[in-house]
Amino acid sequence: MAGKELDNKLVIAVRIRGRVNVRWDTAETLDRLRLDKPNACALIKVNESYMGMLKKCNNYIEYGEVDSKTLEKLLSKHASGVDAKAVLDGSYPLKDLRKVMPFMLHGPTHGYRKSTKKGVAQGGSLGYAGVKVNELINRMV
Repeated sequence: MAGKELDNKLVIAVRIRGRVNVRWDTAETLDRLRLDKPNACALIKVNESYMGMLKKCNNYIEYGEVDSKTLEKLLSKHASGVDAKAVLDGSYPLKDLRKVMPFMLHGPTHGYRKSTKKGVAQGGSLGYAGVKVNELINRMV
């Protein structure tokens, strides 16, 4: 699973499931990640506390490392004038992107993977997906 290898990396998180029957502490964590609605997407620079938040919301989101191509496509659509390479290098502060985050995306063309109730390891769409999350984002933009 994702642990220490995600420290100080840029991660993209997408909310898959809705808010019905969600525990209050998980709902609050999702709000702090700015993932308040399904198909909302946020960029997160991971540290120890954000990693704990991602693990807590594991059953409602899909997250993984973002690549430059996907980030460029996402930023050109939702945050014009922001260079994707500068964001990946860390020279562009993520605090300036908070004005336009979360990015509201469409539902993915051809749907999610097999299930929105199972983890990625079981063939579903939830949890840590690594670089597979870029495929999902490209279908949603």
